[in-house]
Amino acid sequence: MQLAFIQPGTSPSVLFLTVLAVAAAFLIVAILTRLSKRTRSRAIVRLDHFLPFVRKRRFPPGDPSLLVRCAQRLLPKHWFFNPVTGSEGALRRWCRQLGPTVLAAPLRRVIQGICFLTFSTLFFYVCWPYDARPVSEGAASPGWIFQGLDQASGEIRFSRDPVATEIANIDRIYAQSSSGTSSWPLEVISLQEGEATFSVPQSETAEILQVLMLGTSPWTFFESEPDKWPSHYADNLRAKERLPADLFLVLDPLVSISTAIASRSWVWSLSAAGIILVVCVLIPRGFCGYLCPLGTLIDLFDGTIGKHVTRFRVGIDGWWVHLKYYLLAGVLISAVMGVLISGFVAAIPVITRGFLFLIEPLQTGSLRSWHLIPGINAGHFLSLFLFVSVLALGFLRPRFWCKYVCPSGAVFSLGNLFRATERKVESSCIHCDKCVRICPFDAIKPDFTTRGTDCTLCQTCAGVCPTHAIKFVERWNTVDLKEHNVPPTGETALGRRGFLSLTAGSTAAVLGGAGVATATKVTNPDANTRPLPVRPPGSVPEESFLQMCIRCGECFKACPNNVLQSLGFSHGLGGLWTPAVAADWAGCESSCNACGEVCPTGAIRALPLSEKKDVRMGLAMVNTVTCLPFAHREACQLCVDECTAAGYHAIEFTRVGTQTDAEGRPIEGSGYLAPLVIPDKCVGCGLCQTRCFGINVEAKGLLESSAIVIEAGSGKEDRFTDAAYEEWQREREQKADISTPSPAAPIPLDDPFGL
Repeated sequence: MQLAFIQPGTSPSVLFLTVLAVAAAFLIVAILTRLSKRTRSRAIVRLDHFLPFVRKRRFPPGDPSLLVRCAQRLLPKHWFFNPVTGSEGALRRWCRQLGPTVLAAPLRRVIQGICFLTFSTLFFYVCWPYDARPVSEGAASPGWIFQGLDQASGEIRFSRDPVATEIANIDRIYAQSSSGTSSWPLEVISLQEGEATFSVPQSETAEILQVLMLGTSPWTFFESEPDKWPSHYADNLRAKERLPADLFLVLDPLVSISTAIASRSWVWSLSAAGIILVVCVLIPRGFCGYLCPLGTLIDLFDGTIGKHVTRFRVGIDGWWVHLKYYLLAGVLISAVMGVLISGFVAAIPVITRGFLFLIEPLQTGSLRSWHLIPGINAGHFLSLFLFVSVLALGFLRPRFWCKYVCPSGAVFSLGNLFRATERKVESSCIHCDKCVRICPFDAIKPDFTTRGTDCTLCQTCAGVCPTHAIKFVERWNTVDLKEHNVPPTGETALGRRGFLSLTAGSTAAVLGGAGVATATKVTNPDANTRPLPVRPPGSVPEESFLQMCIRCGECFKACPNNVLQSLGFSHGLGGLWTPAVAADWAGCESSCNACGEVCPTGAIRALPLSEKKDVRMGLAMVNTVTCLPFAHREACQLCVDECTAAGYHAIEFTRVGTQTDAEGRPIEGSGYLAPLVIPDKCVGCGLCQTRCFGINVEAKGLLESSAIVIEAGSGKEDRFTDAAYEEWQREREQKADISTPSPAAPIPLDDPFGL
């Protein structure tokens, strides 16, 4: 079951109700927490879920929270702190072994772990189409002759020479005449070696009977529908996608906001970004503290590797502390100029692309075959460098990226200005400094109060506070709070140094964003001098595509056989990491529409298979100079066979090189049958090019390059804006109505010939 609020086309009323439901859920939790009898401070909303600091035989004042009391009823008693004996309990001992942050806020760590595993599962399992298998074609039994109709029962009879039927005892078969292309479902009454009796489904009675009565050719029975369009890859993704594969990408607000600005259009994932920002009103910057898989990965790196390398440590006060805001400004300025660069620095695209280029090849090589890993280019190395750099920043300070650099985090920090809840410190604070040292986001000032834009309500600080002076309540709560600026923080209003820093940072953001946008436009190749890349089926027009593609790499992961591959610098900075069809490597599977299903921004439309098989990605072009039959070298029909097997029937034969006798008459059997592409039927899937390259180029060495290639460009592909797409749908439906014959009038069973 997919989440309603992140589906394209979701109505505003559904989105509004979803927001209300989420808000109501948090309010209910807050009220229940308030009713949990923790009365040491008067608060309307209390969101405490940390594990409070305890001393031997001394439990925090007040009754345990509702969450703790529920756990005590469900779990063994020896797991919990015993105030009589002073035993800390098994739960605390286990958490202590995992580290102080786990001991202080175990629920947060559990949520982080679940989200990281969910992200990994969506990426490595849901977007892993290689366990999909086509439906078995089943057995076929040819040579059946229609014998007649039992007018009383409506049963129809067939017969043939008594040989084995080749078909198992099943409830339904599909009958197809040798002169037709359509098959008809028949309900099996009896199916023996030489005789067969069927009943006709009521909805199909008139049309089937007309075909049977007027037809004379032998019939073939199939166990499965012979002319059904394959859908195993699409079915496989749909079956595994309990949650949308692009869930975390659509929850990253920078992805949708920057895409909408760059493309000057509504991006459907903006609704999900709006919802997560509304949720973060109640849990400020909660995405960073609880949900973000990149933050969890950084925590793992810092806890296993980063903590052992301290020689590069920097202080908590430097020019870099506001870098994320300047980086966010640069990304948005570039988007205003029509260039999308958020994929370089937004949190979820960074980790998605890092997993794609670093770990996915290991998955493909170990589970399939190492020779199935596509080649790499300079763009891969740049992406890996950025990904490793994000982790390596932990050598400067733990979670340095999240604190100071991440522009996605900057969006949530700005959202914190509208927070409804907040970390508060009561007057019982003894200035022990434990909360400052353990805070993962530098959200605590030297006077132990809170930097509201940085706090994620992770509650780790409260778990180490020896006097239980920290609470998480409504923002306007002022009950028994400690005095501000005690001890002095040294923080002042914007002075000369601060003004100069702000000016320099803002200038760098403007110049950087504008400079990158300009460089991207300048380096983009001219379509007249360099052929356009073949984009995935359903892609929007090229200019809009470059403005909407976030370069996350999700479509590469979901694409069977790596048909879609990442462009390097061959198409400029604008084309870097965007998907293109590598038809020499593989062709687009007719049973797959995964790329559109996992695209988080709509750069690739989510096309149903019924439409995908009609949308042109490009057009197959035959090189008549190198093609073996055209060059009179030898007969070859690889491309024709591949196109026919895929169900497109877009390549036919034409005879070339026919010789004539002395009287000028063509000699029968002379010349070659050469491929002829029918433009109206070709969708540019590339399967023909794959076959020609694999056999004639690589296996036999007859050609230096494929003699049939897929080309994109004007008149060769179908790429639509919203209005054009709707018009194309209407035209397609009209053509289908014209080509579909009108249903025959019902034929009474007592007069099957309609006489």
